[in-house]
Order: sequence, then C-alpha cells, then structure tokens
Amino acid sequence: MSDKSLEEEIKIKARENRKIARYMSSTQDLVEEQIRKAQAKGAFNHLEGEGTPLDLEENPYVPAELRMAFKILKDNNFAPYWIELGKDIDSDWNRIADEVHKFKRYCHIFWIEKPGAIARRRFNKKKEMFYYEKRLELEKIEKKIIDYNLHCPTFRLGRPGISVEDEMQTLIAGVEKEIHEAINAGRICE
Repeated sequence: MSDKSLEEEIKIKARENRKIARYMSSTQDLVEEQIRKAQAKGAFNHLEGEGTPLDLEENPYVPAELRMAFKILKDNNFAPYWIELGKDIDSDWNRIADEVHKFKRYCHIFWIEKPGAIARRRFNKKKEMFYYEKRLELEKIEKKIIDYNLHCPTFRLGRPGISVEDEMQTLIAGVEKEIHEAINAGRICE
C-alpha cells in the first residue's frame, strides 16, 4: 500500500468517526449520558438506604486528628474558637450598623425641630462622643479579625481586614449627610 492510499484511508475513517470522536472528547457529556441511560434502565431504583436521611454527623473534610476534638466540642454545644470569634465579629458589625442607623434617625429628628444654640452644642458633643465610641469599637473588630485569621485553619476561610480610618470616613459621611438632609428639610418646611 502506498503512503498516499494509506493517508486517504485514514482521512475517510476520521470523517466517519468524527461524530463519535467529538462525543468522546467531552467527558461531561459522556458522564451525563451514562447517568441518563442508567436512570432509564432503573439502576438507581431501590438502592440501599433509599428514603433514609443522610448521616452528616461526621465531616469528611475535617482532618482525622481533629475529628474527636470537634465531636466532643459539638456534643457539648461548643464550637472551635475561630468559629465563635467569627460569630462575635458578625454580631459586633450588626450592632454597630444598628447603632449608626439609630443615631442617623436621632440626627434627623433633632435637626428637623430647629434646635437652639445650647442644644446644638450638646448635640455636637454627643456626636463627637458617638464617633469616638464607634472608632474604639471598630478598632476592637479590627483586632478580632486579625485574631480570627490567626486561628482559622485555612486562609480561604479568613476574613478581609478592615481599615478603621476608611470605615470611620464612611460612617461620618453617612451621619453628616443625614444631618445635611434634615437641615435642608427643616428649611423647606418653614
């Protein structure tokens, strides 16, 4: 057989098998087709444990050396330190957001009522104290996030750090905007 005829024969076979080759090259399609065929044949009917809930007590991703410790903690309603710390951080964030929201409402009500000079001085002191307290709380959260990331078993579960200055600028901008809008609303009502 000549090289030319062998080459032509290969090209003919390749054209005939192109559809199959394209199908075989896609493993996802192959697996899905096999699953569909098995379902149609009833291969998944009446499997052992069908209808019973899965036992999710043991986490297969927990390292073997930590399983017993995690089980003891779970049985006694405890969680690892970093998980409890994460819940604490979330709670602190929610509390700060709630306090900021309440302070903005207070500012709005205060400035709509057109306060006098003495009330304004007291308000400014209260506002500065509020900013000071929120800065301290944000610094505590910043430290908790660092502690969380140090105790977290994998960096993928870590939390991004915060910039206290950026958070304070956002907080102050929101409060000052609320004050400005309330003052303008008070002027319009006149």
